Amino acid sequence: MPGGQDTPSRPLVSPISATQGNRPLTAGTPVCMTSAPDVTAATAEGAAWLASAGTYPRSTLAFWEERPGAPVVLPCGTVFDVVSAPAVFGRRMLDRLWEEGPGCGPVAVHRGRTLLFAAPGTAQRLPSLLAWEEWGPRTHAVPPLLCHGTGDAVTVPALEGDASPAPAGSRWLVAPDTRHPWLPGPEVMLWAAVRAARVAARISIFPPADQGAKVYDVSRRR
Repeated sequence: MPGGQDTPSRPLVSPISATQGNRPLTAGTPVCMTSAPDVTAATAEGAAWLASAGTYPRSTLAFWEERPGAPVVLPCGTVFDVVSAPAVFGRRMLDRLWEEGPGCGPVAVHRGRTLLFAAPGTAQRLPSLLAWEEWGPRTHAVPPLLCHGTGDAVTVPALEGDASPAPAGSRWLVAPDTRHPWLPGPEVMLWAAVRAARVAARISIFPPADQGAKVYDVSRRR
């Protein structure tokens, strides 16, 4: 992957054109589908990667050594961009990335939203790709996505995982565990958003049947 990024923990083949490591991802290659890894605490290498986004990485690491349970605000645009989605929709995007796509980079939740870490430049390109997307009559449009890039900053969760965080708190769903994590670009994020929207449309168009409802035989009506 350009920039020396490592591949996701368990690489998958994407149905769209993408690149993972030095191996191109193409449709039709049989692979085992899986779910996002359960990595709720950042490693030392992951912490170093996060800190490199700031102006003073050593100061950030020193702060984390003293207070590993404290969140930190870091700038976007150089080391990573962040796509912020409503919590449920963001989880659907994450599911699509791992069940059908190339995997994901670090993912966190913060104040009711899912933060998907993406390659630098994604925040600038993704909104225009979403604007060009044609939404069919049976497909719900993607809900508002907040794209954080150059000039923006986000709150990243504490390095240590928390099994039962407060609803409005921050925590990692997929914590960074390598010095050069693989990050999806705008095309991959677009694909995940469109797939997640289609899943939402199927759920709303075909609601689960009421198991307690009465069934009447109307075939003999006169």
